[in-house]
Amino acid sequence: MHKILVVDDAAFMRLMLKNILSKQGYEIVGEAENGLEAVEKYKALSPDLVTMDITMPVMEGVEAVRLIKQLDPNAKIIMCSAMGQQSMVVQSLQAGARDFIVKPFQEERVLESIRKTLGA
Repeated sequence: MHKILVVDDAAFMRLMLKNILSKQGYEIVGEAENGLEAVEKYKALSPDLVTMDITMPVMEGVEAVRLIKQLDPNAKIIMCSAMGQQSMVVQSLQAGARDFIVKPFQEERVLESIRKTLGA
């Protein structure tokens, strides 16, 4: 079973993602509401995959991706972006994210991205 860390500053968005993923048998090993917390949880939990919001307080997603990739060059991270954040998405991908999904989440697209990123 794949372990996933869900990172978003909005509890509602975390809940939506957790519901989509849990239904498909993914294990949600942790949640974080900012980039700094995401890096700490990544170290502690060693998830197989991270869903990472871009815009968050304390530390945004792009910076968190850079730090996680320094810790683990093989980290699998999918960015979650709202419409109109294309430049941030590009920065995220350059920093090492594997893919991105757009809010509001579409279940099929989320699952397709997760499967592709995990190589399943």
